[in-house]
Amino acid sequence: MLSVAEIMTAQPYTLGPDDSLLEAASLMREHHIRHIPIVAKDGNVIGLVSHRDVLAASDSRLVHEDPRTAGKEAYVALSAVMTSPVQTVTEDAELRAVAGFLRKQRLGCLPVTRDGSLVGIITDSDFLEVAIALMEQLEIVEPDEDY
Repeated sequence: MLSVAEIMTAQPYTLGPDDSLLEAASLMREHHIRHIPIVAKDGNVIGLVSHRDVLAASDSRLVHEDPRTAGKEAYVALSAVMTSPVQTVTEDAELRAVAGFLRKQRLGCLPVTRDGSLVGIITDSDFLEVAIALMEQLEIVEPDEDY
């Protein structure tokens, strides 16, 4: 049985509830990510912000404004736009069940926890990587034959 721990991204980028929408957009752009777990000071996951949330909550001026010159009118706390409460999964959860859950709930990711604290994140992209690897293995076992 494959578990979440085998394909999750460990130690994902995180922000706090008082961080800004602008910081989230910048972090997503810089690291090419689409989901940011929002964690409390104790490490517990209290929310999730997706790229879609950032786009829906901001106008182009907020997303592209230089954070060093952002005025108070540009500040939007992530606590105002994050999804909360957030669904989580433990690292020992069975991978196939988690894939089915993501599909059924139409979720793009799940933060991964151990004893309530964030240890990783599993995304739909992680499952695509698994699918690609499986297809590559099938091609090795059953190579295309030219007729």
